[in-house]
Amino acid sequence: MGIHAVSVMLEALNRDAQHATIAKFIQNERDAEREKFERLRQQKAAAGGSMHSRRPETLKIDISKYRGVEEDSLLRWFVELDDAIRARRIDDGDMQVAFDQSNLAGRAKTWALGLKLHDPYALGSLEVFKSRLRQTFEPPRAEFRALTELLKLKKGKRDVHAYAQHLRHLMSCISSNPVDEHTLVSVFMQGLADGPVKTHPFRL
Repeated sequence: MGIHAVSVMLEALNRDAQHATIAKFIQNERDAEREKFERLRQQKAAAGGSMHSRRPETLKIDISKYRGVEEDSLLRWFVELDDAIRARRIDDGDMQVAFDQSNLAGRAKTWALGLKLHDPYALGSLEVFKSRLRQTFEPPRAEFRALTELLKLKKGKRDVHAYAQHLRHLMSCISSNPVDEHTLVSVFMQGLADGPVKTHPFRL
């Protein structure tokens, strides 16, 4: 959806309706990827049902490697990891941990191998793996930095969809104290480029 389309849509609404519309738009952006993943999963399952009736079909989703560096979002990687585990139907705990380790790189991979050398059962389950990874690599102020970036976020030269996607990514990095809907709508509106879409909702 382009900036002009959003402008036309919002111009026809009063202030309360505008805020409700923007809130719905942001929620739709959150749901879009989930729906896309679910459609792909269902399509794959339907195709697999006719071709491989003896075993459930899996969807091999590639995920990014977690390197243990500051610019990597551990929470975002956990979301990718959980989606991939479900799509691949990895139910065994040991296999889940092995899959997790296979998607580590750099200092994070070195850290995991060091633990296993000293204690083969140090990462005995998915929950333990996540907990120890979080304790070791999650910056203590990671959520604060994500919140600070979110509150200062500007649309810039991006289209509305890309702007909303970046907003959604920052939201995913804030889990302990999520941003409320009213603040989110205000941030979204303030971050839009100067023009009818930004100025109209605050016109007296």
